Amino acid sequence: QAQLVESGGGLVQPGGSLRLSCAASGSGISINAMGWYRQAPGKERELVARITSIGLPNYAASVKGRFTASRDNAKNALYLQMNSLRPEDTAVYVCNADALIFNSPRRLWGQGTQVTVSS
Repeated sequence: QAQLVESGGGLVQPGGSLRLSCAASGSGISINAMGWYRQAPGKERELVARITSIGLPNYAASVKGRFTASRDNAKNALYLQMNSLRPEDTAVYVCNADALIFNSPRRLWGQGTQVTVSS
């Protein structure tokens, strides 16, 4: 069964850094675009960063210049390097992938990883 598993969340002080990872696994899986979303308490889920299959990223205005998305296609992995973290970055970060599972299109979601920015 195809799945995405995130790791790397945690508690960090303002100005600190974290690196999130997301790994896709499953039989017959082929990954196209991948992305990171986040959802803070009481707020809607928002796109943080999205990266195409050839590695072209785009970012939300609120994280541009601070966050960097990258991927390793050989590992079906997605990363998010988060620098200069702010309290408003606190949220559950969820990995997303547009995939083909035995040539059938699917949108996959991970279970999420908590990022808390607080002193």
